[in-house]
Amino acid sequence: MVTDEAAMSADDVVRLNDVGILRCAPDGPALDGERAALDLIGDAFGRDAQVVAVPVERVAEEFFRLRSGVAGAVMQKFVNYRLRLAVVGDVSAHVTGSTALRDFVHETNQGGHIWFVADFDALEEKLRAAG
Repeated sequence: MVTDEAAMSADDVVRLNDVGILRCAPDGPALDGERAALDLIGDAFGRDAQVVAVPVERVAEEFFRLRSGVAGAVMQKFVNYRLRLAVVGDVSAHVTGSTALRDFVHETNQGGHIWFVADFDALEEKLRAAG
């Protein structure tokens, strides 16, 4: 477990099941659109990561409002660049208020590119299942 406060405030790369994961710090820039997605994708490529794990507190509110188009735009960038995106943390407050979002989260979790997971243990399980 990382206890150094400086290390916790920076994005770092970890390996789970032989997969490089860019583990984003909770206090970094918000994932709020295509530009932010491209910044994370560039960082992941530069650090040889195949998955970007973004804490839910770093995901902009607009992302969870499907009509805004932010989620679709962000996810399309990750799919285009063949990188996986994991939103890590509790999204229950968001999905409780939206049947469409609940269905969206469920459907994306069935695929292999975009996942909503409760924690890093759940991400590790997804990676193990994905092979």
